[in-house]
Amino acid sequence: MPDGPVVLLTSDGDSGRIGAHYLAARFDTLRVVVEQPVPRATFLRRRLRSLGPLTVAGQLAFLVCQRFQERASRHRIAAILDQYKLVDRWPEGAMTRVSSVNGDDCVALLRALQPAVVLVTGTRLIARAVLQSIDAPFINYHAGITPKYRGVHGGYWALAEDDAAHCGVTIHLVDAGIDTGAALYQELIAPTEDDNFSTYPYLQLATALPLLERAAQDALAGRLVPRKADLPSRLWSHPTIWRYLSTGLRRRVW
Repeated sequence: MPDGPVVLLTSDGDSGRIGAHYLAARFDTLRVVVEQPVPRATFLRRRLRSLGPLTVAGQLAFLVCQRFQERASRHRIAAILDQYKLVDRWPEGAMTRVSSVNGDDCVALLRALQPAVVLVTGTRLIARAVLQSIDAPFINYHAGITPKYRGVHGGYWALAEDDAAHCGVTIHLVDAGIDTGAALYQELIAPTEDDNFSTYPYLQLATALPLLERAAQDALAGRLVPRKADLPSRLWSHPTIWRYLSTGLRRRVW
């Protein structure tokens, strides 16, 4: 069986803190590695090149509105965390901050740790050179059913597309593509009328963490079993404000 610690590559946000706290309670050897966020200017330039100024303007307008929605949903978010006994704070123990999952400092750390498995939540796309830098599987939590809802906000987009049968989460092996690695586990979520764009991610995280734990145990035992999903593949981005409002009014998906 593989020897070495369990490493979590993540970012500094709710999902990173919650996931790290959950996994630290289950893996004594867990080492948490936190990358710095992509600079906003860099992120914006990339979006403008790939999506164009009109779409990006619509996405930015949506994100402004979503901040108000998130504040209004804080009681529902707290209820989800309480229901699933999730804790929104970093665990005690070894945590290292790196410039990027693709930075030389991260690669050097991974080589020094020689982990048995690397778990990934909420990082930027990991470069092929990093994936090949150590002899360990990289396993990602994705907030959507792949390959049909790759990219971001897969739960919301499934509901927006009237496709609740594919509103869920995926635990998958990481390759050089965007959420294209072979699935290990998938499970659906069941949002209530109290849920919205801002609370879906918490329901998804609560559903995914036990699956991520199971996948890590599989890796430690040398029994990972990739599953082929017979689904169309599509990459999704943030909604624009006009698409979000239109979907909310037509389908009551907010």
